[in-house]
Amino acid sequence: MRHNKKFNHLGRQKAHREALLSNMACSLIKAKRINTTLAKAKELRKYVEPLLTKAKNDSTSNRRVVFSYLQDKEVVKEMFQEVAEKIANRPGGYTRIIKTGYRLGDAAEMCFIELVDYNENMLKGDASKKPAKTRRSRSKKSTEVATEATEAPVVAE
Repeated sequence: MRHNKKFNHLGRQKAHREALLSNMACSLIKAKRINTTLAKAKELRKYVEPLLTKAKNDSTSNRRVVFSYLQDKEVVKEMFQEVAEKIANRPGGYTRIIKTGYRLGDAAEMCFIELVDYNENMLKGDASKKPAKTRRSRSKKSTEVATEATEAPVVAE
């Protein structure tokens, strides 16, 4: 029986899987958005979100823990300086997965995984969103246009 064995091994040995997730996390921090398969993106989310939570509290201990996972000094520096400022007041959910369809070669489900606070298009959409109207009524302009359209035009001969 496989009780409580929910881990997706991604068809790799432990060392290979850890290297894969570490490299993907570094790419995500550098580029802010990467294209990958859905299974890898879901595992990457579980891998990188606790590291982002640690980056919110800049201490030597947290830097060492994050460096032990990522093994890239520049990425850790960027994570604790730039990314931590953007996610400082967010309680969790630092990444977003957007499905993009299926890959032609093997029909694997593809997606984007991105850092939520870095997608400027989504952030603009939230700010410009109008509140929903609670009442449905016609405006005066639309009723005037409707009455003019129903009247038959007079043709002079």
